[in-house]
Amino acid sequence: MSLFFLLFGILLLFVLILKKINPMIALSAVAIITGLLLGMPAVKVMGSISNGIGSTLGSMVMVLALGAMMGKLIEDSGSAKKIVFILIKAFGKKNIQWAVLLTGLLVGIPLFYNAGFVVLIPLVFAISAATGLSKLYIGIPMAAALSVTHGFLPPHPGPVALAGIFHADIGKTLIYGLILSLPIAVIAGVYFPRLIINRNQPVAKDFIIDDEAHLPSGTRSFITALLPVFLIIAGTIGSAINANYIGKPVLVFLADPTAALLLSVIITLLVQKTSIEKAMESCTEGVKGVAMIILIIAAGGAFKQILIDSGMGETVKQLTGNLNLSPLLLAWLITASLRVTLGSATVAALTASGMVLPLIGPGASPELMVLSVGAGSLMFSHVNDTGFWMFKEYFNLTLKETFRTWTAMESIVSILGLIGVLLLNQFVS
Repeated sequence: MSLFFLLFGILLLFVLILKKINPMIALSAVAIITGLLLGMPAVKVMGSISNGIGSTLGSMVMVLALGAMMGKLIEDSGSAKKIVFILIKAFGKKNIQWAVLLTGLLVGIPLFYNAGFVVLIPLVFAISAATGLSKLYIGIPMAAALSVTHGFLPPHPGPVALAGIFHADIGKTLIYGLILSLPIAVIAGVYFPRLIINRNQPVAKDFIIDDEAHLPSGTRSFITALLPVFLIIAGTIGSAINANYIGKPVLVFLADPTAALLLSVIITLLVQKTSIEKAMESCTEGVKGVAMIILIIAAGGAFKQILIDSGMGETVKQLTGNLNLSPLLLAWLITASLRVTLGSATVAALTASGMVLPLIGPGASPELMVLSVGAGSLMFSHVNDTGFWMFKEYFNLTLKETFRTWTAMESIVSILGLIGVLLLNQFVS
């Protein structure tokens, strides 16, 4: 009976989201209703919601806020555009897809998906106009790179939230995520569009970039964009060394993503040629931009806690115990089902986390569970996903064309992510 109430709660969540109810309100309401239906006293329901919000945000709210500040500073300073121009000049017209793909990965690490998409889409169109190549031929590598970073790499909201829920090490999650992201982005972003898109031949005109005068230097742009990643990876590797050595306390400190991001923001403020007042405005705007995302994650954490405290996670574990499936595969299947049903990748991942949390054990590390759920959250984006409509409208596609390009690309990323997680599990388990 409890499984029926859970399915009813998920169906209700789906209906509310279809009715355009804000996901934070929908998740909060469904969490309360589901808890009551599962037989929890009202007092315990509200206590679980408070605990869920506190435990979820407590471990990551500063990471999300600082990451948003970092992304906004990079966007407003022009560093993202400078990276684009440098890579395009380095790769040339012949290898333009590789330049756009690498740009998407670099820009996507500090920027949230929507922000990265909006920043890069004008450049995609400019490249298309200058080279005579199809917009989709150039745009899919960008979208694939942003999707990969969104699903697998902290400090994006989804991976950070899941790392907190599964008590996973963010540094290890980032390293494993990078191992997955690069080959998946190449397959989905470069080779996939070459198979399905009729690439137009370049027109006889030079690719000229005349918009660089006001942008920061390339060195400064790369340092600010990649600094958080380098600090977290260096801290994680350094702290993993058992021997005591000079500088280990510093690396242990940097392994904490809050410390790494705070230091990155401070260094960015120092190296950018922007007044402190203007930089602080960028930081404020950055946090405003993710405020609703943080609230949605908080509500998702509340729903997760309801599922845990009601014993639903254990029920799912018992029901699936006889299926003889890998916990990583099961986590992906549950998350992918929710993604197809609910639309939002973040909502699907957070909803699934409370159901699959008890599955963590010898057969699945917390870090790989984060990546498995992250991969499942990207599966088969369709008409109930805002990303679907954003891609459709910007590229002026029909529904059929959007399914054939965007939906297929997202599904390739998701399936390859699952395969990569299962392969990684053979080496790290």
